[in-house]
Amino acid sequence: MFAVIKTGGKQYKVAADSKITVMSLEGEAGAKVTFAEVLALFDGEATQIGAPFVAGATVVGEIVEQTRGAKVIAFKKRRRKNSKRKRGHKQDLTIVRIVEILADGAESSAASEPVTVESADPTGTAPMAVEPSSVPAETTEQPSVLEPAE
Repeated sequence: MFAVIKTGGKQYKVAADSKITVMSLEGEAGAKVTFAEVLALFDGEATQIGAPFVAGATVVGEIVEQTRGAKVIAFKKRRRKNSKRKRGHKQDLTIVRIVEILADGAESSAASEPVTVESADPTGTAPMAVEPSSVPAETTEQPSVLEPAE
């Protein structure tokens, strides 16, 4: 069984006992993490695809390590201008080991409560788009031009 989860603005294909490197999550090594934003579940014969998320499905993981990524150099040079800039950046990352994938609201077999919960919002629904009718229309009238005083 494997699942597709969303965290840190990215999507990851995960299976039990696999390790993934995600954007920085709060927590120390050994802490449990629950990913509630499950986009799809794939079992041997059954497939569940969410709209946008699969209802009742969660993925439980354990933080292995808090680390930093490789250094990325941003170098800009403007030719013939005697101008250059060099900046480095290291991204904060978290290595997570997937413990189990739970479908249909099943309870975790782990005794301890998860420390971190990843979710878009408490209700589990995505934000709605603004309807065009609720946005005030711009006026097409030209502003009045003041005549110069005589």
